[in-house]
Amino acid sequence: MPLSTRTRRRLRSARTRLRELRGVVKGLVSTRHPLLVHIIPIRRCNLACTYCNEFDDFSKPVETAEMLRRIDRLAKMGTAVMTISGGEPLLHPELDQIVARMRGHGILSGMITNGYLLTAERIERLNRAGLEYLQISIDNTMPDEVSKKSLKVLDQKLKLLAEHAVFQVNINSVLGSGVKNPEDALAVAHRAQELGFTSTVGILHDGQGQLKPLGAREIEIFEEIMAMGKRSFSRINGFQHNIARGKPNDWRCRAGSRYLYICEDGLVHYCSQQRGYPGVPLEKYTAEDRRREYFTRKECAPHCTVSCVQQICVVDNWRDPQTLKPAAAPPSSSESLVQLTGASSRPQH
Repeated sequence: MPLSTRTRRRLRSARTRLRELRGVVKGLVSTRHPLLVHIIPIRRCNLACTYCNEFDDFSKPVETAEMLRRIDRLAKMGTAVMTISGGEPLLHPELDQIVARMRGHGILSGMITNGYLLTAERIERLNRAGLEYLQISIDNTMPDEVSKKSLKVLDQKLKLLAEHAVFQVNINSVLGSGVKNPEDALAVAHRAQELGFTSTVGILHDGQGQLKPLGAREIEIFEEIMAMGKRSFSRINGFQHNIARGKPNDWRCRAGSRYLYICEDGLVHYCSQQRGYPGVPLEKYTAEDRRREYFTRKECAPHCTVSCVQQICVVDNWRDPQTLKPAAAPPSSSESLVQLTGASSRPQH
């Protein structure tokens, strides 16, 4: 890695950690603003992993002006962190403007990508836009009929990130249904750390975001990767030990309040696996709506594997019992996904 890149990365990392600390303090002081928002600039993806229910092969990018309006709206709510996802967000032609708008509001900015479209020039553009986090999930060491997100295909992209990126990079490996060789997850995690990235491990869940327990060897690999991940920004992951063993978690899901999922149509949903509820347009989603969902008990929570929601809700697990029931039962993911996107319901991580 060039010395200039290393220096820039250290400086950005130091600033990011300071802003993370401020965000945690703000989140502890007040419960009235979103801590994390996932926002979708495009539903289309250049891949077709058979476990994924979050993409199609035809959608157009959301108009940039509309994306900027949504970010402005979320900034007024006091959003602390915003992650761009998809589909494949790098298919959006003006993604840099979207990232820069987040940073202009002081929002911590991240992105989840399959990595295929990364080039040295694209990484430098993301550097200039102010991106602070990037995550790539790698599913195997060699591509197969389930997933093309393999270490063999993506290793050159990882080298480009190691050489050029000044933002933090996390590599997520996966275990569970659809993964033929669990040893691949170990190989991915070791390679991530060789390149100076953080590493995490996810567990494939069914089409409703519900857990599937791991086998004995998978649990061993899971625990080894978890132990490797001490430097990861996703340190809050104790709930995953229960997930791996098929046990329910006792927690308070604040989706719809502290966590928001904004789809390409600009609707607010609980999460990627409960698209369709509450399904309210962002411009009509009020502080009263967020407060109601803060106190609403989510029936899907005990067996949920959507780790980003669980991680962000740890801030509030210790306070404010949830005493309200949903105004209407959230639809199953298979129902809501077909309704909104026409996608089939497939296991995803």
